[in-house]
Parts: sequence; structure tokens; C-alpha cells
Amino acid sequence: MIDLGVSKIALIGAVALVVIGPEKLPRVARTVGMLLGKAQRYVADVKQEVSRSMELDELKKMKETVEGAARDVENSIQTNASDFEKSWTEVTSDSSGPGLARPDAFPEYKHPKKKWRLKTGATPQWYKARSGVRTRAQSGAARVARFRPTKPR
Repeated sequence: MIDLGVSKIALIGAVALVVIGPEKLPRVARTVGMLLGKAQRYVADVKQEVSRSMELDELKKMKETVEGAARDVENSIQTNASDFEKSWTEVTSDSSGPGLARPDAFPEYKHPKKKWRLKTGATPQWYKARSGVRTRAQSGAARVARFRPTKPR
């Protein structure tokens, strides 16, 4: 860039004072300052745009590598799954081996809480009242009104 020292800037200022004149010099200096500020902002914006595009390119490359790795993993899983299915069909079709159970030989699944309504309904009311189980639904406003302290008269 241009190497401007203090002496060179003073020389440029003296020449500008003589050429432009003392009346117009502040306005010209203000205009030059505004133009330099705009130029600096424009250069900064261009630098940001270039860095964003470089980061975008890097992210695209990274995305492509991750997608390629995901495809490789998916292919290996599919090949292993097909091998597993083949071996599973061989094992399940051969029932002559010791301790091999057929899939249809398992009992039907029963939910452990099958009769929970009957069991909860069979609890006596006096026990529910003593243990604090709510048997009737009550709105929030009714609950507040019920437990609101009474005003002394």
C-alpha cells in the first residue's frame, strides 16, 4: 500500500490548503472522510462474503464426506442383515438341533396389569378416604374456594 508518514500527510494538507482554500477545506475533508469510510465498509463486506463462501464450500465438502460414510455404513448393514437373515432361516428351519425352539411354540404375551380396573375398583371407600385418594374430580377454582381461610367477624 501507500506508505504515508506524518511528514507526507502534513505536506498533502498544506498543498490542499493552498489549492482548495481555507473556506472549502473542512467540507472537502468531511467528504473525503465519508468516502474513505464507505470504501472501508465495502472492503469489509467483500472480505466477509469471501470468507462465507469459503466456509460454505468447506461445509459442502464435509457434507459430501459424511453422506458417503453414511452410505458405506448403510451398505455394510444391509449386507450383514441379509447374511443374518440367511443364517436365521437356516437355524429356524432345522429343528433337529438340541434346544432349538420353534417361534410358534412360545406362549402368547399377557399384559401384567390386565385387570387393573377391577383391582382399583375393589378398594373400599373408607380405605380410599383414609389414605387420601381422590374419588371425585374438583376444579381448581372450587378447590381454592374450599380451602380459602374464612374472614373473622
